[in-house]
Amino acid sequence: MCSSTGTATATVQIKNERARVTEWRFANRGDNTGWHRHDYDYVVVPLFDGTLEIDLGNGERVTAQMQNGIPYYREFGTEHDVINANDFECAFVEIELLEPKPS
Repeated sequence: MCSSTGTATATVQIKNERARVTEWRFANRGDNTGWHRHDYDYVVVPLFDGTLEIDLGNGERVTAQMQNGIPYYREFGTEHDVINANDFECAFVEIELLEPKPS
């Protein structure tokens, strides 16, 4: 993921030629990833029950309900800023699939 500077903390846990696993931790309400575009397909595993706000960059903001341990998948090209909409610390694990899709 290529990102502008946000206030959330990104900790790369695994990085090799096939995958990159990053924990994103948001200490406070309003902490954010910074505007970014995903260069790879990815899976997100929330580590909390709560809400994230997604800034889509066109003046539109949506909310996304997260459930602890329930993953979701997105394809490359997604552009957004992810914002903590909770009054508590929250985190998720992002798994980027660095290999191309099989044809």
